[in-house]
Amino acid sequence: MHSLASSSWPLANVSELRLDEDRFFDSDSAIRNVARELYSETKSLPLICPRGHVEPKLLAENTRFPNPAALLITPDHNVVRLLYSQGVPMERLGIAALTGISVESDPRKIWKLFAEHFHLFLGTPSGLWMNYVLHELFDVRVKLNASTALAVYDAIEDKLSSPEYLPRALFDRFNIEVLATTDSATDRLEYHASIRTSGWGGRVIPTFRPDALFQIASNAWRPEFTKLESLHFNPITDIASFVRALAIRRSAFKAMGATATDHGVTYPYTAALDSQTANQIFARALAGTATGDDQRRFQAHMLMQMADLSLNDGLVMQLHAGVLRNHNEQVAQHFGANAGGDIPIATEFTRNLRPLLTAYGNDPRFRLILFTLDESTYARELAPLAGHYPSVRLGPAWWVNDSIEGIQRFRQQTTETAGIWNTTGFNDDTRAFCSIPARHDLSRRIDANYLAGLVARSIIDLDDARIMARALAYELARDSYNLAPVAG
Repeated sequence: MHSLASSSWPLANVSELRLDEDRFFDSDSAIRNVARELYSETKSLPLICPRGHVEPKLLAENTRFPNPAALLITPDHNVVRLLYSQGVPMERLGIAALTGISVESDPRKIWKLFAEHFHLFLGTPSGLWMNYVLHELFDVRVKLNASTALAVYDAIEDKLSSPEYLPRALFDRFNIEVLATTDSATDRLEYHASIRTSGWGGRVIPTFRPDALFQIASNAWRPEFTKLESLHFNPITDIASFVRALAIRRSAFKAMGATATDHGVTYPYTAALDSQTANQIFARALAGTATGDDQRRFQAHMLMQMADLSLNDGLVMQLHAGVLRNHNEQVAQHFGANAGGDIPIATEFTRNLRPLLTAYGNDPRFRLILFTLDESTYARELAPLAGHYPSVRLGPAWWVNDSIEGIQRFRQQTTETAGIWNTTGFNDDTRAFCSIPARHDLSRRIDANYLAGLVARSIIDLDDARIMARALAYELARDSYNLAPVAG
């Protein structure tokens, strides 16, 4: 095999892959020099990963990654969606189909197709993350393109065969202090149990996500409800027994180390229903006749119930709003909900959350972390809410806003009103395991640069900036999610 140093590469169209030490920092030396100093103090801090989509099975079984394409391409929705937008069929990327569509099974062909289109990712977070992974994790020193594709593939494949590239070894290499997965409320948590009894010291915890059980007008509701009933060992016949079953599941998650719940909604509507109305809606769900309006009201009521349960079990409540799921119905039909194109929409928090915050927002036992894709709400609603209610924290710039400019905009629009201690630092929110350190590195650099700008304008001094940089990189995520290291 040829060396992956560009100077020894025998083919044309080969350029060196280099990561500039000052990447993402301002070109103004007064800012760049301070950013460099702040980043030097945070770059090696442990990674707190309080919310993401890495499958616990990966770390429970700790087996060799199948191949570079399965590791770096097919699980990364950011990669797949941009390729699809340029006419690359998902079946050619090996995305598993729900229907009878034939999909590509040769990982080398998938990788080469990706490399041929890698120019699409120039200037995007996905491109930056991928270059970091290639350079820092796999020691690749040539830019990925059609000419270098298969040699890069072979170099990665060789490394994946070594023990140093097994999932747990990478977990330790990444310096992950804790990683939270996202799991349905009916998950039996067998992979988490396996990790806990394996003797390995990595801390991997579940997160309770009951969304499917609240979507009572969906065809997927009945199967999920049946799973809940089988786990509960008792019939669930009314709203009270339904909530009791969920409370028991939350306890099971907490016993496995969970510190948070997660709730995804289109709109953050909350409202308490009286017992009679709630039971009438639940009866229609059991009968299979629940309407879209029933579901909207039921979800609003159940968010109130989840907040109430958090007072007792202490689980932090996360709420993700402002996204229309599965906008591309044809893709969702063939490839499933996670491939269907989730698109940001305008949303409203002030009125929608008022019932929940009136009931629970002043209680010191409750913590609510808010996420949105609607950037217009940052300064207008979210920062004022977090800057007033003791329970409210702001999650970081989420998903498509998890970018150089997106993180910067989030800081600019929320810090003056809410400060940084009413935010939760950073979380990587990824299915692509190897991109975790790349995402944290980008975030730490952007936050260092943002704080350096404040220093340059004498808004804060360097000592203040050091305290804030460490908080943003490590302490806020740890403390917001109650993830302090476990004693003993």
